[in-house]
Amino acid sequence: MDVHLRDLRYFVAVAEELSFTRAASGRLFVSQPTLSKQIRQLELSFRTALFERDRRTVTLTAAGSALLPHARQMIEQWEGAQRAVADAAATQHTTLTVGFQTSIGRGLIPAVTATMEKLLPGWRLQFRQVTWADPTVGLAGDVDVAVAWLPVPTGGDFSHKVITREDRWVALPADHHLADCPVISFEDLADEPFIALPAAAGALREFWVGNDHRRTPARIAATAETADETFEAVASGLGIALLSAGNAEIYNRVDLICRPVTGLSPSELAVVWRTGDHREAVRVFIDACCLCTTA
Repeated sequence: MDVHLRDLRYFVAVAEELSFTRAASGRLFVSQPTLSKQIRQLELSFRTALFERDRRTVTLTAAGSALLPHARQMIEQWEGAQRAVADAAATQHTTLTVGFQTSIGRGLIPAVTATMEKLLPGWRLQFRQVTWADPTVGLAGDVDVAVAWLPVPTGGDFSHKVITREDRWVALPADHHLADCPVISFEDLADEPFIALPAAAGALREFWVGNDHRRTPARIAATAETADETFEAVASGLGIALLSAGNAEIYNRVDLICRPVTGLSPSELAVVWRTGDHREAVRVFIDACCLCTTA
């Protein structure tokens, strides 16, 4: 009987959440039917039920309770093996891959690079732009650390520190009827069509259409996978888009008008890393990001 580590991760997520819905959407980022299918295949492999299910509750069977500590241990051992391999590889490869989704700017990277060169001579930073469709900003792949907008996926896989907070602004087509307003209330944007991140972006998509401040969801005119796609869609008149104050300056264009918006909580830019990644290079990058934005 061959059981994949992925199946054990799925099992542990459901066992800890006691909910297929929460495990699928909040921790694993897979569809509930996919999760149910994998759990069923795992149960077939063991030839016994691991969960008791009804319409309202999910509970572990005796067999599921017996499996849970062993599944956790196997996952922990594999993650330990991954860290050991990464540490060994780090002695040969001195490149830190940094994920990002919008231009970082803010003078952050030159300052961080200078700090890295001082504390870790010989190391270099490699930057990887990731589409909005990946809510982990590449950390689920080969990115070592990311500079990303919150929220990021929860569940303990990733840790973060906020490095700056910026008000949310709005990008409008240059001929928009609100373009002459120096400041715009979010209430005045309630019925406007929005350019949204892909559905796969999850909570981040909700944040950047302002659904955290709405009673009814935003009207979505189109989706975009990158910042450049977003601003092209806005400039063409398809809809409007929220952005951070700093990005309003970075992505300044003649065919767009950016204005501050009242009635919204600020956005947060953070440095994000895998929980448990204690490599010195990751720690130095995190500390440098925080230091550079508070200096």
